[in-house]
Amino acid sequence: MNVDIQSLGFPITAALSEQAKRRLRFGLTRHSDRIQRVVVRLGDDNGPRGGVDKFCCIQVYLVDAPVAIIKDIGPDLSAAIDRAADRVSRVVVKHLDRSRDGRRRVRGDAPTSPPEDLDPTAYPVHTEGERA
Repeated sequence: MNVDIQSLGFPITAALSEQAKRRLRFGLTRHSDRIQRVVVRLGDDNGPRGGVDKFCCIQVYLVDAPVAIIKDIGPDLSAAIDRAADRVSRVVVKHLDRSRDGRRRVRGDAPTSPPEDLDPTAYPVHTEGERA
């Protein structure tokens, strides 16, 4: 899995880089065969003024599925990385499940009619105004 970490407005430390890679490996390793690359952007909007403005934006480029993009903002960059990595791993699973379901429907693998062994008389049908 190719992880590209970029910092915007400040030099990135080895600890932040390692934390981002470790968290992404934890959440995305089982889907690494479907991931082309991962881009992590870390930044501080206000710079030295401080405030709740540190962000972590993660983009996961998937094979045969849409790009998963998550951005998390907070006062602590480490916590923003943890939250964004957790959220992006859930979004990747959703995207991959949807793309797998979509391919199944296109190829016709999904059943289009009810099974033949289902007995329609096993369940009573009530029309409007009729009570059981």
